[in-house]
Amino acid sequence: MHSASSSNTNLFLSRVRKSAVCALALFAPPLFAQLPDGPGKAETERICSQCHELERSISLRQDRDAWQATTTKMVGLGAKITDKEFQMVVDYLAKNYQGEALAKIKVNEADAIDFESGLSLKRSEAAAIVQYRTKNGPFKSIEDLKKVPGIDAAKIEAKKDRLSFQ
Repeated sequence: MHSASSSNTNLFLSRVRKSAVCALALFAPPLFAQLPDGPGKAETERICSQCHELERSISLRQDRDAWQATTTKMVGLGAKITDKEFQMVVDYLAKNYQGEALAKIKVNEADAIDFESGLSLKRSEAAAIVQYRTKNGPFKSIEDLKKVPGIDAAKIEAKKDRLSFQ
């Protein structure tokens, strides 16, 4: 008689477990990314999921230039992609996962990390800007900023719209 009771308990627990699994399946968020439809979706899913989960790919919110840089980095790390697929992926991500407008960098107040991340400068270049500003006073224009020894003036010029000299 004791074994019949044990058998009923096991049957009951089995049904509870199955119900719990069904409830989780119904109410849990999907465990895979649901990308919006559009040109480049299939390429993005196929290419990005070769190395990591899609959620990681689309967790970033970036502008077109940043998506292009990210995709270029992935190619450098070994992603197999044609030029046409590259452009489709960048276009898709830029359209569907665009970031908020970036705040301007206040050149005369910014820390080195702001220059490094905001202008894609090397750590040494960003530190040189802060050091130069400390020694020579506030920058008045982009031309003043380009005078800092050891910085890549082309990077500064390319992102001049991000700079504020007030």
